[in-house]
Amino acid sequence: MATVTVVGGGYGGVAAAKQLDKVADVVLVEPRDTFVHTVAALRALVDPQWTDRIFLPYDGLLTAGRVVRDRALAADADSVTLASGEVLGTDYLVLASGSSYPFPAKIDVFDSAAAKAKIRATHDALTRAESVLLLGAGPAGLELAGEIKAAWPEKAVTVVDPAEDILAGAYPDEFRTELRDQLAALGVEALTGAGLAEHPPSEPGEAKSFTVRTTQGREVTADIWFRCYGVSPVSDYLAGPLASARRPNGQVEVTDELRLPGQERVFALGDLTAIAEPKMAKAAGEHAVVVADNIATLIAGGTELRTYRPGPPGISLPLGPSGGASYSAEHGIFGPEQTSQLKGADLRIALYRELFGLPA
Repeated sequence: MATVTVVGGGYGGVAAAKQLDKVADVVLVEPRDTFVHTVAALRALVDPQWTDRIFLPYDGLLTAGRVVRDRALAADADSVTLASGEVLGTDYLVLASGSSYPFPAKIDVFDSAAAKAKIRATHDALTRAESVLLLGAGPAGLELAGEIKAAWPEKAVTVVDPAEDILAGAYPDEFRTELRDQLAALGVEALTGAGLAEHPPSEPGEAKSFTVRTTQGREVTADIWFRCYGVSPVSDYLAGPLASARRPNGQVEVTDELRLPGQERVFALGDLTAIAEPKMAKAAGEHAVVVADNIATLIAGGTELRTYRPGPPGISLPLGPSGGASYSAEHGIFGPEQTSQLKGADLRIALYRELFGLPA
């Protein structure tokens, strides 16, 4: 059988590996010992019942293929060199290494036991805090504000962002108004149009009281803070001709078929790509379907490949289990009840447990 190496076991990587497991000898390379359901990471921070649930073992993902717990040091069109020194020869390569993002929106510890300990320690620090500062009014910052308020309504939560409004992106003003109204009802103060004049004197997630000023002179006092911005694509392992596809920001150029330019057998998906669209698990999953279908077509000797076109802007942004808002160009704006049904209550954990062959 043809060999396919998938670098990265996040949302797009596992979906592509699962689909290709039927038609190829698949090797999934991932440094983590378990899959992390990042969609629920902020819920896991505020609700200890979720801490264990977001870590899903890879054991039941593939039937014929295998998962190698290792890190890619270098990758070219024909092989992947691992940190252990092993070199994996491959017929097809799928780059699905994703991106890094500040904790707690993404878990930055690869060992699941250590990651759970960090979540619990940060939860304890957050429990003791009376006031919280969140830097960044994008999806992560707003969602974390909603999760904190749902768990501890009495805590003071302030969100600061130099952007003129919350939630950058091609969303209608009515959608932002819905979110602002819900945040105000929760008691979240959103300070936009000004950043901080100085960095907080403590580390993110550290319980330590401080006062900082915004660039407009507003004082903000908090007992703990979190950074909710700063995506960094993971692509520094690309070698040889593949490295030429990297942009200065680390993203990778792809063709309409999600291949690297000039490469017939190298594909990329998810946060790694330079596709102009929000970097979400849903998009990574859609990329994976196109990539897996195209590789299956090439293995079978076909030439007609699928192309990927980003859809219109859409988002489901929970503010705790029973709050939040959603938007799609097709259906418009949904309020808290529909958002809870779409995503907020179970954060789609059942879907991923099924993918990994785990009981409901």
